[in-house]
Amino acid sequence: MSLLEFFRPQKKTSANVAKERLQIIVAERRKEGAGSPTYLPQLKQDILEVLKKYVEVQEDMVEVSLEQSDGDLSVLELNVKLPDEEK
Repeated sequence: MSLLEFFRPQKKTSANVAKERLQIIVAERRKEGAGSPTYLPQLKQDILEVLKKYVEVQEDMVEVSLEQSDGDLSVLELNVKLPDEEK
């Protein structure tokens, strides 16, 4: 590292800033605990509203769950029971 680089730091790119922000969000989510995330009910409601535009579904026909392992793996599972097609 030259002396000039020490006094004139490089500008951060938007990708680096976004990466740092994402790392902070992930760290906060992990810190909140192993319980169910607070955003799942709202996510389920949003998915239900989108599905209602195309298919007649009721709230009990949509299930959203999140499984987290000890590592860095999280699986979001979405189950939708579609109504039978009437001919």
